[in-house]
Amino acid sequence: MSILRATQRPDEQVTSVQPGLGRLVLRRFDPRHDSWEALTRLLHRAFSRLASLGLHCSCVDQAASLTRERALAGDCFVAVCNGRIVGTLTLEGHDNHSQCEHYRQRSVASVHQFGIEPKWQRHGIGRALLAFAGRWAAARGYTQLALDTPFPAAHLIAFYRAQGFSLVDVVRFAGRGYDSAVLSKAAAHSALGFRHLPGGLPHATLPSPFV
Repeated sequence: MSILRATQRPDEQVTSVQPGLGRLVLRRFDPRHDSWEALTRLLHRAFSRLASLGLHCSCVDQAASLTRERALAGDCFVAVCNGRIVGTLTLEGHDNHSQCEHYRQRSVASVHQFGIEPKWQRHGIGRALLAFAGRWAAARGYTQLALDTPFPAAHLIAFYRAQGFSLVDVVRFAGRGYDSAVLSKAAAHSALGFRHLPGGLPHATLPSPFV
């Protein structure tokens, strides 16, 4: 099986129109037009509940320079509603140097810097991003999609379990004052086909992916 690294490829884009939400687009973060500072502030807001629980992971208060560094380690995508970024995640291939044994496996891709604007949560945007992440991983030859979240954050573990993830390890990452739950699921292949638009950027439309 051939495993492809997470490199910057032409923009994949998924579009949906949902009643009550408007036009939702999932696309790559574009530093020519998007702001690392604004993305960082979104992550701060998305992780504020964890901060209130005393779980100070990087996304709670990291600088924009660190957001950029972590995003450029993989492929950074954003969810956009009517022109405003309301969610994000970064997808990476296997990491030979990770402290987590599961992340070091060549068949495993992983999710990082995953956050949704608080007032846009519970609208299915997070589920759609994770579904896209599974297709991203499978298209590159990975068989598993993994992520980690603070072990004390029972609400997040319950959310990921509802998306089909299972607990595979508990790891104390350096610099974190808590144990992290590592969860994983099979990377899902998709019948989604990309067609090229003028300018060479592939575009794909799914029937209501934000559910």
